[in-house]
Amino acid sequence: MAMACLGFFVFMTNTVPLQQLERNNAWRHPHQNTIGGGQPPAQYVGQEPETISISAELRPEITGGDNSIELLRQMAATGEPHTLILGDGRVLGSYVILTIKDGQSQLMHDGKARAISFSMELKKVGDSAVGLSGQALGMAAGAVRALIGI
Repeated sequence: MAMACLGFFVFMTNTVPLQQLERNNAWRHPHQNTIGGGQPPAQYVGQEPETISISAELRPEITGGDNSIELLRQMAATGEPHTLILGDGRVLGSYVILTIKDGQSQLMHDGKARAISFSMELKKVGDSAVGLSGQALGMAAGAVRALIGI
């Protein structure tokens, strides 16, 4: 069952099972200095790009492992935006991967990790699904909905 899709990477139990997804929105209100002192007035100048933090705990014996994380690193290295679709079918827009961080623990005798903590930061670069339009976007959203049964 798909939890989310970033481009063609599907977050699910056997790749990277999402444990937490945090959306961060901010709005800019810079202050304007005025003559005569007092509290400088603030002016709304727009919204900052949304960021999303994703975290997961991988257990390579059960879930995905190094290969899944490496695939996400390759996607990040392209610098291309990827469409983010949540498991409930909502299309959030186009995002670039800013950071990927993983930590390995519970190492076995051969150095392989039995537990991998994983996190990544995404930054929104557009409301539309880059690279997909019209019918293709509808088919992608339909495929996600079919995978999760809604």
